[in-house]
Amino acid sequence: MKTPGEVLREGELEKRSDSLFQLWKKKRGVLTPDRLRLFPAGPGARPKELRFHSILKVDCVERTGKYVYFTIVTTDRKEIDFRCAGESCWNAAITLALIDFQNRRALQDFRSRQERAAPAAPEPRPPRAP
Repeated sequence: MKTPGEVLREGELEKRSDSLFQLWKKKRGVLTPDRLRLFPAGPGARPKELRFHSILKVDCVERTGKYVYFTIVTTDRKEIDFRCAGESCWNAAITLALIDFQNRRALQDFRSRQERAAPAAPEPRPPRAP
């Protein structure tokens, strides 16, 4: 069983900015079983987190030259563009971690529904007098 703080992958990837020029900014990514944390290049800057409960899918994977481009689509339909070195396979690692997270959450939901739907165990009857 994976623990939430366990690091699955760590390394460099680039995120396209939301600004007018849409520049690629280098980030240090830390992937855990429940989130992707993005640390800016500057020292002391706070990381941004993409928690898996707010991610729908990893989409639009394209390999061109030395980069792999991919998009993370959030539950509110926001698209966040990334690129990474072709051999780093960040897109695959994020996809597998997301699927694992979704499977664990589906199992938890199923078990909690089963517990709610299970009839209460009948109380034992007191022994009858002869």
